[in-house]
Amino acid sequence: MENILDKLVNNSKKAINEGIYEISKSLSNSEIDLGQTIINSQHAPLITEVKFSSPALGNIRKVSDPIDIAVQMVNGGASALSVLTQPFLFDGSPELFMKVREVVKIPMLMKDITIDKIQIDAARKMGADYFLLIQSLFDKKMVLDMDELIEYGHKNGVKVIVEAHTSEEFENACKTNADIIGINNRNLDTLKIDLNTTKNILEKSDSSKIIISESGIESQDDIRFLHKCGAKGYLIGTAIMKNDNIEQTVRGLVNSV
Repeated sequence: MENILDKLVNNSKKAINEGIYEISKSLSNSEIDLGQTIINSQHAPLITEVKFSSPALGNIRKVSDPIDIAVQMVNGGASALSVLTQPFLFDGSPELFMKVREVVKIPMLMKDITIDKIQIDAARKMGADYFLLIQSLFDKKMVLDMDELIEYGHKNGVKVIVEAHTSEEFENACKTNADIIGINNRNLDTLKIDLNTTKNILEKSDSSKIIISESGIESQDDIRFLHKCGAKGYLIGTAIMKNDNIEQTVRGLVNSV
């Protein structure tokens, strides 16, 4: 039986084969260093996510105008936007990403299952500041050399967030040239969420990397807890996308700390 990680990798292969990442136009990124924004922030620095569907929850919000959603997130104080470009299971697309890129000036993360340089080329053309790599895919040899993809990204002016879920993955991620390390509170094998994932990993770590916590963050209390654990930034999608008043929800979360 195909597990979720296999399915995610195979979906990216399918998207590549179908030409999803063949981008004809070229947009500029924000030229803002999200890492410095996170370090210097006086409040909770949020990476808010434009995400209409997910493997765990199915449909999260009816597919609607991503520009309106993105503008509300920016007005609410988001430090960066994560926008899904993976069409299968996530209802994302490069076109959706570029619609948002054309109207917002803050950093943007191309949220996808990155397995190939073709996707990094697309990230550059779409005006992405960052793309995502999942450490477990490389630890399990499901994808080839991570260092090569990070280096390729940097050569093309796109920074990298490497995502880990276990202490071993986290330590491996910290050995890379990733610009930011994300701790995913969701187990991608079971899709279960536990915010203590961030706590347990950071209790054992003395890494100087910029660390963000991802998945399962729903409230000000969640952010305060993760802040005390040592997370410096917070990637939040579902809790915001499910809310009727996106701007107000983001503003409340930003003012958690």
